[in-house]
Amino acid sequence: MLTCTRRLEWDAMHRIPRHESKCAAWHGHRYAAEITCGAEALDDRGRVIDFGVIKQLVGGWIDERWDHTAILMEGDPDPAVPIIAASNAAAGRPVYWMAAHPTAENLVAELARVAQRLLAPTGVRVVSIRLWETPNGSAEWRASSEPTAIAKAPAATSAPKPSPTSIRPSR
Repeated sequence: MLTCTRRLEWDAMHRIPRHESKCAAWHGHRYAAEITCGAEALDDRGRVIDFGVIKQLVGGWIDERWDHTAILMEGDPDPAVPIIAASNAAAGRPVYWMAAHPTAENLVAELARVAQRLLAPTGVRVVSIRLWETPNGSAEWRASSEPTAIAKAPAATSAPKPSPTSIRPSR
């Protein structure tokens, strides 16, 4: 199998409810994803896939849903959640809600599901995705025959209701 990798970057904020350290506080990251695609043979121009196609399809999805917004867990009990959701919606950048904690591991699993769906019509296989949350911390998803499961977060006692303009993960 031949592979090629396209790097995509974006900025977003999140927090990890119940985190044991400072990640329980609101903070932002300059995320970077390295998306590796594979094919058994090169196309008629000598490529696995045009890097621009990965940018257009997966990068477009990221730009629309994850760039310059908040990626939050449904049911996050922090009282700031409804305020952040309303503020982002008013600015045209709805919150992206996840059923699990928005950790690097859960984000890369979500991105893998999306990238596989978006790139399937091109005939290439998404082989792996490495998601950098910080310059020295990343999580990696690798293709297998088993679907990747995201661990659901425990239910919160006072869950804020997501606004109708919020973006839900595509399944």
